[in-house]
Amino acid sequence: MTTSTVSTPTPARNGSPPRRRAGRRTTLLTLNAVSIVAGIGIWWVLALSGLQLPTPPEVLAKAVDLTVSGTLGEDLLASLGRVLAGFLLGSAAAVPVGFLMGWYVPARGLFEPWIQFFRTIPPLALLPLVLVLMGIGELPKVFVIFLAAFLACVISTYQGVVSVDRTLINAARVLGAKDGTIFLRVVVPASSPFILVGMRVGLGSAWATLVAAELLAAQAGLGFRMQQAQTYYDLATIFVSIVAIGVLGLVMDRLLLLAETRLTGWQERR
Repeated sequence: MTTSTVSTPTPARNGSPPRRRAGRRTTLLTLNAVSIVAGIGIWWVLALSGLQLPTPPEVLAKAVDLTVSGTLGEDLLASLGRVLAGFLLGSAAAVPVGFLMGWYVPARGLFEPWIQFFRTIPPLALLPLVLVLMGIGELPKVFVIFLAAFLACVISTYQGVVSVDRTLINAARVLGAKDGTIFLRVVVPASSPFILVGMRVGLGSAWATLVAAELLAAQAGLGFRMQQAQTYYDLATIFVSIVAIGVLGLVMDRLLLLAETRLTGWQERR
């Protein structure tokens, strides 16, 4: 007589991968919320302890006043337009130049000295010269933002191309792939994480450059508003501009991070 054995399924030791990812995401969001609340609490305590800082309610009231008057909206649109124009143009120019430098040795020899030269010069150091050559308008501000984003992204793109595993390229050649196919099907996907990281770094550089450019020559914008508020010792308005820049930068960075997750989901992650 044969005895049939019934196997009982063993539960997953650490939960299913989707469940683990959901748990990590929940934990991360919880920690983010705790960090934000703690930071606002520390700010509030410092403001009440005698430091010359506006309290969070005062900053919120000032933000409401600026919003109702239309000033905050005008400044947000002016600064955001400059950042987006310079950042998108800089990233769009950096990607092909980085690919050329990484894929073709002659292009690397031609471009690399100039890129390394300008990397050592802060874009803000060129702003006085740019203002003299281009005048006081939108073009010089967009140009220095373009330069900051371009220099950050082009190096990352170049590094991504030269870091592609040579085994993948050699395997594609063995299978009969031409250089164009290898570039499009192997090099571009493998270097996309480097490109997106460079864009995130370039975005931060773009915002930092924008604020300084608006401090020197602007009629509207968050940096301009901070300069005006400094003249009248209006700390609440300065804080409103600072918070607005931080929130806009954070939202744009998270959008790039989401794009990175979607575009590089094929990669093995720990």
